[in-house]
Amino acid sequence: MSNIAIIGATGRAGSQLVAEALRRGHSVLAIARNPSALQGREGVKVQPLDVNDSAALQAALTGVDAVLSAAHFASIEPEAIIQPVKRAGVKRLLVVGGAGSLLLPSGQRVIDTPDFPEAYKAEAIGGVRFLEVLQQEPDLDWTFLSPSAEFVEGERSGHYVLGKDHLLIGADGKSWITFADYAIALLDELDTPRHSRQRFTAGY
Repeated sequence: MSNIAIIGATGRAGSQLVAEALRRGHSVLAIARNPSALQGREGVKVQPLDVNDSAALQAALTGVDAVLSAAHFASIEPEAIIQPVKRAGVKRLLVVGGAGSLLLPSGQRVIDTPDFPEAYKAEAIGGVRFLEVLQQEPDLDWTFLSPSAEFVEGERSGHYVLGKDHLLIGADGKSWITFADYAIALLDELDTPRHSRQRFTAGY
């Protein structure tokens, strides 16, 4: 059992991470602009703050065993998360990544394809940058888990397939994973680390 902080705890990915962490007996510090939806939940301590407030984030993270970040990349710079984590003395950072930096069978990045949706481009560019900064990070024990192309609401099946840097595409031609099963994959990595200082991906 660990004491973990989840940044962006009320979002679609973050809320599933909270639920999965509680299933496993972890204590959760839920960080969000407005975490009131999690108020009073057993095993959860809520901390309302703006993650761009570096000093407040550092103070909140002091004493936790690991940080899981589900913050949106379009609204933050990588250092807004990385530096407060380091200054708080936390060694492990696990990041809810994006699919844009994954590779297709041709070797082309998903984000560079002509039909990549413009609506998702700012978030995808931010995700690419976050990964690149982590890859140059000399101190943190980081992990960046990219979901499949479609990251969607759906059932918690308990099943998933892992990959490394290439987009996972099923026999039906689909590339997808639910937030609930993604949360299982990331918490499995927290509990049994296999991708220290690496990016990997999960899908079906």
